[in-house]
Amino acid sequence: MKTALFISLLLYCTQAAFGQKKTVVTKSAGVASATVERVIRTLAADDMQGRASGTPGSQKAAEFLAAEFQRIGLQPLPGLQGFAQTFPTYEVRTAAAFVSINGAKVSPDKVLLISGQAHLNWTNADEPAPRIITVAADGNLMREVRPLLDPKENTIVFVDPAQAAAFTRLAGYMKRGGLRPDKPAEFTTLVVLGTPPPTPLKFMVAATTTIRTVELRNVVGMLPGKEEGRAAEKVVFSGHYDHLGYLAALKGDSIANGADDDASGTTGVVALAEYFKKKDDNARSLVFVAFAAEEIGGFGAKHFSQQIDPKQVVAMFNIEMIGKQAKFGPNTAFITGFDKSDFGKMLQENAKGSVFRFEPDPYPEQNLFYRSDNATLARLGVPAHTISTDQIPTDKLYHSVDDEVESLDLPNMTAVITAIGRSAAGIISGKQTPARIAPEQVSK
Repeated sequence: MKTALFISLLLYCTQAAFGQKKTVVTKSAGVASATVERVIRTLAADDMQGRASGTPGSQKAAEFLAAEFQRIGLQPLPGLQGFAQTFPTYEVRTAAAFVSINGAKVSPDKVLLISGQAHLNWTNADEPAPRIITVAADGNLMREVRPLLDPKENTIVFVDPAQAAAFTRLAGYMKRGGLRPDKPAEFTTLVVLGTPPPTPLKFMVAATTTIRTVELRNVVGMLPGKEEGRAAEKVVFSGHYDHLGYLAALKGDSIANGADDDASGTTGVVALAEYFKKKDDNARSLVFVAFAAEEIGGFGAKHFSQQIDPKQVVAMFNIEMIGKQAKFGPNTAFITGFDKSDFGKMLQENAKGSVFRFEPDPYPEQNLFYRSDNATLARLGVPAHTISTDQIPTDKLYHSVDDEVESLDLPNMTAVITAIGRSAAGIISGKQTPARIAPEQVSK
């Protein structure tokens, strides 16, 4: 009888101990799902007006994120008085009043013009003569023209009429991209949808340009490292909080809320800041940044990279579009530029034993490594990679007014953020250090 009583008591105590252990693990296992839902619903709400850079909606989003960093207990970066890292940009609006090619007036809907001259009166008689570029029917219009949107010389681009759809997309991009990081030089780029006329080329262009300074802000906070020998080393967690603002109305809705792109990634940054603050055991310093202006050229990331020593950044976890399940199924995410450092392999190793898997980028043809804010620091040698779940080749909600919170899988999104936090543990503790990225690996 005593033996039976002892065994019963032992079983009870063992079960109680296991129950207590399970409760503790569950409580500290991952990021707070309530925080995830609250933050993303706030960022993607209609009153944020799509968070386009330089708009009141963008400023409102930045103020909300700064308040979240304050609530969590982050510290400003050294040299900043608060969490706003401000920088100037310049809004350049060129209105083409008149364009003629070899005596024929060109329809305004077939002309794109950007100039640094307040009052432009430009003809073929002016020196120096412009550089002439042609984009063929099978050419990559955006790749050819993007460098010319900040003119360094006078250029005229003739675009094959077969590229009409791409020309329309370029026009939309230029409309969104009215902001630039530097004041424009007094050069002009003229893009014409049409075949080049016979030589000699004669042209006349008249236009006006207005330039306005617009202040943008990244939102940056940090948790100083707790190990003296590691505190100067930094691990960055980032996402961009800007989106497109307003688009053409669809069923009465014109707000591009950007729930997945990239309120989801920015939510991940906030949730991870809260998670690591509660853990309170980071040997290396952790930097949390919500970037402005990713959608119009990555100006926020570029400014951030100039305010921080890239040699001290041991890794960058850039989080971009994690609101929907990846092609690999639930509890998975992919890492861009997987072959450019051992960052991805480290995360894979650290995720072993869990239900979560990190996979290499399944869409290399999309060049995603170069299309987000990680690329700026990667070019400076930082093992900076983007973590995403978006099935971008088939994502019909991307850059549309239908990118709403209701389209997202919030439990899976919370699992992704939790997996990032857990798998970053070795890097944060200083036990793991990813290899630096060679400059030639990011030459694009």
